Amino acid sequence: MMPLEFDLFTWTVAFCVAMVAGLVKGIVGFALPMIFISGLSIVMPPETALGALIIPAFIANGLQALRHGFALALATVKQFRMFLISGGVCLMASAQFVLMLSPEMLFLLLGFPVTFFAFWQLIKIDVFQVERSREKDILMGGIAGLIGGVSGIWGPPTVMYLTAIALPKVDKIRIQGVIYGLGAVALIVAHLGSGVLHSQVLIVSALLVAPTLLGFWVGDKFQGRINQATFRRLTLCILLVAGLNLLRRGMGG
Repeated sequence: MMPLEFDLFTWTVAFCVAMVAGLVKGIVGFALPMIFISGLSIVMPPETALGALIIPAFIANGLQALRHGFALALATVKQFRMFLISGGVCLMASAQFVLMLSPEMLFLLLGFPVTFFAFWQLIKIDVFQVERSREKDILMGGIAGLIGGVSGIWGPPTVMYLTAIALPKVDKIRIQGVIYGLGAVALIVAHLGSGVLHSQVLIVSALLVAPTLLGFWVGDKFQGRINQATFRRLTLCILLVAGLNLLRRGMGG
């Protein structure tokens, strides 16, 4: 079934998933791609779900990256330029293999980062503290890019690295927004080349921007009015179940 031939149920699920993803992003600042992938893959092919998240993710992460002003965002780009360059190159390369993979393999590649990230965050495994270096920026950027190209999810290795180099929380959130935003730009370019982001998927992705931004706006407004720790834990529990379901489908369950 072509994306624009989806039935009313599929479109309803897609709009609800986009709104929930935006809501969570607005409240806790992460998980938008993971919620998109986990939710949309229930009602559409995994490669279509991957393409559909790209434009909403780009816009939401751009808003997060620029929250403290353009000057700080630009300074972050310069500060992490080797991470970004390495990640961009590896993302471009790995994205070209998406349409060559079977649906089962795609489900496994989508499910692994979702499950790993949720499990790691829930049990709060301590990350070894390391001293940041040019070589580590290149290595971790490359790993994030390789995973992001085929799954649209580069958060887990990015968060692990930023945690390991002991960045202050405010700086880490801003840097995540810059990295995710520029990663989304690279993903757009890469999947225009891979064939995942063809004209019909572009339309689907564009149509999901509005519900995503509505959810993001509501989440941002309620950010200070709810218990973020409890909401974050609930989000991670849901992501863990969703990630395990993707792995189950990948293994033919």
